Amino acid sequence: MEEVTRHFLDANQPLFRLVVALLLGALIGIERGWVAREQQAGERIAGIRTHALVGLLGGIAALLSTTLSARAFPLIFLAVAGIALVAWRARLTERQDYSITGLVGLLLTFCFGAVAVEIGPALATTCAVATALILDNKREIHGLLAKLQAHELDAGLKLLVISAVMLPLLPDQAMGPGGSLNPYEIWWMVVLIASVSFVGYFAIRMGGAEKGILFTGLFAGLSSSTALTLHFARQSRLTPGLSPMLAAGILIACGTMFPRILLYAAVISPGLLPALLVPVALMGATLYLPALWLWRRHRGDGAVQQPGSGQNPLDLRMALFFGALLAVIMLLGEWLRDALGDAGIYLLATTSGIADVDAITLSLTRMSLDAINPDTAVIGIILAAATNNLVKAGLAGAFGTRRTAGRVIMPMLASLTIGLATAWQL
Repeated sequence: MEEVTRHFLDANQPLFRLVVALLLGALIGIERGWVAREQQAGERIAGIRTHALVGLLGGIAALLSTTLSARAFPLIFLAVAGIALVAWRARLTERQDYSITGLVGLLLTFCFGAVAVEIGPALATTCAVATALILDNKREIHGLLAKLQAHELDAGLKLLVISAVMLPLLPDQAMGPGGSLNPYEIWWMVVLIASVSFVGYFAIRMGGAEKGILFTGLFAGLSSSTALTLHFARQSRLTPGLSPMLAAGILIACGTMFPRILLYAAVISPGLLPALLVPVALMGATLYLPALWLWRRHRGDGAVQQPGSGQNPLDLRMALFFGALLAVIMLLGEWLRDALGDAGIYLLATTSGIADVDAITLSLTRMSLDAINPDTAVIGIILAAATNNLVKAGLAGAFGTRRTAGRVIMPMLASLTIGLATAWQL
């Protein structure tokens, strides 16, 4: 029975794929018909029936190209494009609408039918659904474009340059002393850091100041928890009554560093994640819980100006600094590992954590793949994170009020103690 079913499906596969081509055309036609639902019958250039038939025609054209002549598909495509152009040109005499989005959607529908038949229904379906979503969200897309600022567009294009253009050009091979440097992996980590900062910026930008310190601290921690700590500490001197809420914002921003560490480990060295998950999660929870308690207790005290909304979404100088720092740490890690063993790695992690935790985290997760023991990498990452948060607690004490510093330092010390104790036990 199973053999007969398989034979039936194989024999009728072209028919099934033509059905998919028809349905994908109908999907886009439903969206187009909904947009033009107010128009009278015959006023629409292409609705659900036309798009469904064009999708089916694309599938048939693909079959004809493989069975009769390779010229069938391009000739039929040109015929469809010509008919559509004539129809759109005729409509311009009645309506001054110069948008060609509908025309492009119709031609894409034809192509999706061909893709469904000759390449695969899954790819055609994905493309058709994406096209329908784009067509259906015209107002939202134009609204986002209207809100986009020039420096934000520039930042997005720069991110595409460093990720989609420069990254594939770099050699993916070990270089330098002991093969500790890989240009592709170092630049990929630069892209990763820049991407996290970019996402964090737009999370704050889209959320708005009215969401309060809870939202601001959470997402500012993706881009620069140090900058947020300095801003909130200074703010606590200007508005002492808000110091509990500001302390909560600092703790949330610093706690957000720990999910970021887990993200780096999951992407770079998934095998490190099980050993890192428990201590890092506990360290983050030790900061989040008192922060949420402070926020819930004092959230009626007022609002704080949103930090970082005017900053550069993509500071390439900082990303390049991280890349250079990462390369230096990897070289030092190779040397210290040979000279002092695990003790050298711990010393490197502690000193690196004074300035930044991302570079040493990326370095140790990369080294855990082949250069150091995973347990050593876990201890090193936790030492760096604890040191980094203690530095931020010092900044809160130096630039903020005594009450703000007190609310920040105690959870920081508890986070350090719990994280190190858990890591050593595991």
